[in-house]
Amino acid sequence: MLPGIGFSELLLLGLAALIIVGPKDLPMMMRRIGQFVGKGRAMAREFQAAFEDIARQSELDELRKEIEDLKRENTMKEAQDDLAAFEADVNSAVMEKTSAPKPPPEPEAGSDAPDTAPKTGGDAT
Repeated sequence: MLPGIGFSELLLLGLAALIIVGPKDLPMMMRRIGQFVGKGRAMAREFQAAFEDIARQSELDELRKEIEDLKRENTMKEAQDDLAAFEADVNSAVMEKTSAPKPPPEPEAGSDAPDTAPKTGGDAT
């Protein structure tokens, strides 16, 4: 019940209402008081539900933000992994080119090696 109001106080209030209102109108007055209390409780429930909805919406917004951050971090992680894999491929390709055997050096112009270049025009004798 209400704090600070015991059975004796309620009995006293009921007796006063019976004397002031009268036995004929007392049931109608009690019904109206009940309707008034019911409307007050309904408004309180609606008010509480609105606050709960706001709190739930706030939590959902925070969760959405966290999910978006995780997606963004995951996308960045994937991009970094792809870039690292590409860098490794490029590095391995460069290392293969530099470690590949070099072709034999070409003979110098004044050496005894035969000239393999084809002769054209007036050079041919």
